[in-house]
Amino acid sequence: MTQPTEFKLSTAAISVVGVALLWVPILSLHLTPALFAALLTFGGARATSAMLRRIWPALRHSEGLGLILFVLVVVLTVSLLVERAAEARGAGGGYAAVLQQMAAALDRLRLMLPPWLASHVPASLETLRTAAVGWLTSHAAQVQLWGGHTVRGLGYALAGIVIGALLTLQLAEREAGAVRTPAMSLALSNQFDGLVASFTAVVFAQFRIAAVNTVLTAVYLLGVLPLLGTPIPLAGTLVVATFVASLVPVLGNLVSNTMIVVVSLTHSLGVAALSLGWLVGIHKLEYFLNAHIVGQRIRAQAWELLTSMLVLEALFGIAGLVSAPIIYAQLKSVWYSRGWI
Repeated sequence: MTQPTEFKLSTAAISVVGVALLWVPILSLHLTPALFAALLTFGGARATSAMLRRIWPALRHSEGLGLILFVLVVVLTVSLLVERAAEARGAGGGYAAVLQQMAAALDRLRLMLPPWLASHVPASLETLRTAAVGWLTSHAAQVQLWGGHTVRGLGYALAGIVIGALLTLQLAEREAGAVRTPAMSLALSNQFDGLVASFTAVVFAQFRIAAVNTVLTAVYLLGVLPLLGTPIPLAGTLVVATFVASLVPVLGNLVSNTMIVVVSLTHSLGVAALSLGWLVGIHKLEYFLNAHIVGQRIRAQAWELLTSMLVLEALFGIAGLVSAPIIYAQLKSVWYSRGWI
């Protein structure tokens, strides 16, 4: 922390406006995939290059080598995940197995429910598919818009990866040149460094949250249910899916919870209700875990982070919810550097 400066409301307002000038256009224009991809690429490459310099202090072009190594690790990880998914599909798991479990769940649910309620449950997956096709037909324009947003988001993410790679290489060249940096460039560089630090802190915290969610889910699926004599199929696959989905704050838990409850229905309605109760508890716990773990890294109390998440979710939807910890971390970093907190 630098020498504390006198607190002035106008200066504090300027710091808030400075952060808002970056984030409001990004959230309004749905550019968060590009920004996150750029920050992840830049931060990952910088962390990898720092590791290489610790091992080989005299290493030249460490940023470029770090970028190449980071990209290779990401590509290999994705390739392994795709390969494992293909193996699971070949072994009777994956999408086909989930469909079979859904069909069994529908049949069991119809038998357990009263006749007046069972009549509203699809008789088979074919009935469900027909209903889905009908809904898609009637909402074709909206579905096309969603598809366009998805493709556009992937394009933004790829552009962000390229931007992050270019930043890694060009900033390394500027630092190696040891030339005097203009005041404006230095200020922008400091702001960018603060953004990268905030993003890195939140991402590592999210990994910890995903690990906690996965452990709690594994305790339930691989421990509690077998002890009760009611194990469910695909438990190992669901645990892995929970970790991957939990890397997306809050929303990922909803996806994994839905999968687990659907598979639980194949055993009994009671197991499905128990699964739903356990997973809802984990989902609620994630809000407080997010606030506590991320708050420790950015010097924020749980109520501060929860408030920022609620406000930004109301303003910008899921993108605001996911970005809230990073935005608040950036603000807290500025205030801390000035000695205000």
